[in-house]
Amino acid sequence: MTVKQLRAFLAVAQHLNFLQASEQLHMSQPALSLAVKGLEEYLGGALLIRTTRSVTLTPEGELFVGLARQLLADWDSIQDKMRQRFTLQQGAVSVAAIPAFAANHLPGLLKRFYDRFPGIHITVHDVINEQVMEMVRARKVEIGVCFEPPPGSSLQFEPLGSDKLVAVLPADSPLARRATVSWAQLQQYAHIALQRPSALRLLLEQRLAKHGMALEVAFESHHLATIGRMVACGLGCSAVPELCLSQMHELGAVCRPLKGPEIVQRVGMVTSGPDILSAAAGALAEVIRSAPSPWGATGQ
Repeated sequence: MTVKQLRAFLAVAQHLNFLQASEQLHMSQPALSLAVKGLEEYLGGALLIRTTRSVTLTPEGELFVGLARQLLADWDSIQDKMRQRFTLQQGAVSVAAIPAFAANHLPGLLKRFYDRFPGIHITVHDVINEQVMEMVRARKVEIGVCFEPPPGSSLQFEPLGSDKLVAVLPADSPLARRATVSWAQLQQYAHIALQRPSALRLLLEQRLAKHGMALEVAFESHHLATIGRMVACGLGCSAVPELCLSQMHELGAVCRPLKGPEIVQRVGMVTSGPDILSAAAGALAEVIRSAPSPWGATGQ
């Protein structure tokens, strides 16, 4: 049963005249008759009674008029919805991002995307690094932004830049007057860190251990914003991704480059593969990809 056959039958049922129906559909009468006959053969019985003088509907034909109209309405609705999704008039996309990116750089990218595609519904998951990768792997989101996955990962990683840790200090700290801060200097003060299993916390501990240093933590929090406020209130110092500079300043803390060692990690988009992204996700990925780097030229 084809859409062409349904339209042919409904046109004949409306006019009860093959000539008028063929003119409405811009079809020849033989083609119209063939379409209706093919529909009747498929369904297994007559829908129309044809004589040399008239055309009438059989009882089954009368029943099928309503069903055919509903089928065509559903078909038109499906076509319209799919066209709207492929033309990005409607749709939905979910993205997961590490807090440093989600809170500082992602909102501007979403604004740029929404200005172009206001009909697309967007869901943001602000989660730790491991959860970003797991959500992409489980197809709960189409796009993730996180630190580079370990070697052998099944996820496709597209680097956006390299983020380095910066020192976060109270405004009245003696270290805030320095141009740069070393880890040895930072460790003279109480340290405020993200709670495990944060990838940032694990990265920090691993890199410091390679240089013979241990991370002695006095305070912990799950949220970078809380860490920024704790530092600003004078509870201690911290180290956060460079992405968080503006956020830390807004919270009242001061940031300085952190050396000895400098801890750098690549950040990028992760997907299950570019060929399986929806039209909406593909458009969002392009916005993220083409945006100026939040780390500047040195971050690439």
